[in-house]
Amino acid sequence: MRRIPLSAPAPTAAERARSIVGVAHSMTVVSEGRHSEVRRLDGAGVMGQVHLHAPFEGSGTPPGGRVPVRLELTDVAPTPVRDRLRARVTLTGLLAAPYDPESTESTCMEIGQCVLEDDNGRSHVTLQELEAAEPDPLATCEAGMLTHLVDDHPELVPLLLRLARPHPDGDVQRALPLGIDRYGLTLRLEHARSHQDIRLPFHKPVSHVDHVGPQIHALLAAARRLSHTGRLIT
Repeated sequence: MRRIPLSAPAPTAAERARSIVGVAHSMTVVSEGRHSEVRRLDGAGVMGQVHLHAPFEGSGTPPGGRVPVRLELTDVAPTPVRDRLRARVTLTGLLAAPYDPESTESTCMEIGQCVLEDDNGRSHVTLQELEAAEPDPLATCEAGMLTHLVDDHPELVPLLLRLARPHPDGDVQRALPLGIDRYGLTLRLEHARSHQDIRLPFHKPVSHVDHVGPQIHALLAAARRLSHTGRLIT
């Protein structure tokens, strides 16, 4: 796996973690030696039932009976790329009472640690950073946008590939969109024995889903200009 160049505009670790936590529809809760799979099929994120707050810092003895817990959330690519797991977020902390997978009540969790793991490594995110980060405006509609591109406009992906810097080698077997966020579009290029991710940055970050269309059209226009002139970016 060849990583995205660090110079390419991309969400911070806190922004990625915030977006994954906000839109995940499933997670694994590990507490008292038990693994519980939590799923929300109504379109609401699973973390809507968990309230994160800072660890106890008051005077005196912390409340008793608190239970260690670990929440595991995964970010999976919506398109059929090789190696679809894009990232994993792990939240560890304490619950005020044993976890009840059947309960519909909100659960309070004192967060101890938030860790984001992806192809760029492992990043620790504080609760303050998590709360300050803005969820990506495209996170809730990303899957629909990418599958629409693959299913209805597959001819646009090879066109967009002309914008890659440096231009990819000729042994690319398949190229598919891997992700889209406020900063740009990521394509996954699959080779015989490996793959690499190419990031195509937008002219400027988008702040609303309605603003992404013009940015994608600008990328396509730039790619068509290259195709028209016969130039390749090297």
